[in-house]
Amino acid sequence: MPRMSKIELFVAIRRDLAAGMSGRAIEEKHRVGRRTVSAAMASALPPPRKAMPPRGSKLDPFKPAIDDILRADLDAPRKQRHTVRRIYHRLLDEHGMADVSYQVVRTYVADRKPKIRAESGRGPIKAFFPQTHRPGAEAEVDFGEVVINLRGEPVTCMLFSFRMSFSGKAIHRIFASGGQEAFFEGHVHALKRLGGAPTGKVRYDNLRSAVAKVLGFSRQRIETQRWTAFRSHYGLDVFYCQPGH
Repeated sequence: MPRMSKIELFVAIRRDLAAGMSGRAIEEKHRVGRRTVSAAMASALPPPRKAMPPRGSKLDPFKPAIDDILRADLDAPRKQRHTVRRIYHRLLDEHGMADVSYQVVRTYVADRKPKIRAESGRGPIKAFFPQTHRPGAEAEVDFGEVVINLRGEPVTCMLFSFRMSFSGKAIHRIFASGGQEAFFEGHVHALKRLGGAPTGKVRYDNLRSAVAKVLGFSRQRIETQRWTAFRSHYGLDVFYCQPGH
């Protein structure tokens, strides 16, 4: 017979108490102590288990040394900062660490490094910049690879996406290839579905279908001639994202 759970035990004890069975008889029947019977009398739900104290780690004696290294690295030149492997070997050579794996050290460093930066006032600044867009004014276009299931086989296709910034309404179309013709056709399909072109900027990555050359790290571009003519025909005011931003 399977052993009953704690809550099932409390149900059985409370049922026996309601039937008039004495506390001593219940203790003998269920092989429990007086405290368990009293707890069942007080509540139908067993008290929650006490949280076990955190188990110690063999790394605990060496955590202050790791923290000191990470704090020193805050002011060190980039090429002189410690890798996890270098920290691990310093603990072995300089602090006599033993029976602690590299993975344990790596996990601790990954957890403590951002906390130490934050404690020193060098952590990432938490800020919120609300975005405001006028209805029908701005949009963004993406044209990239997507894997679809075609007759049970994964096939890589190109997904065209035209998304309005204010409403979030997006028009999608999948193409078999990523040529310029597909790029243009995606625009024609989206603009027909939306009822016209946005009145403001349309953001683009530096897609080959539109950009022939990026001029340095500025927003200046040499566009493909066909794209220049196409966007001029539809009145698209384009905005190109800077590489790496």
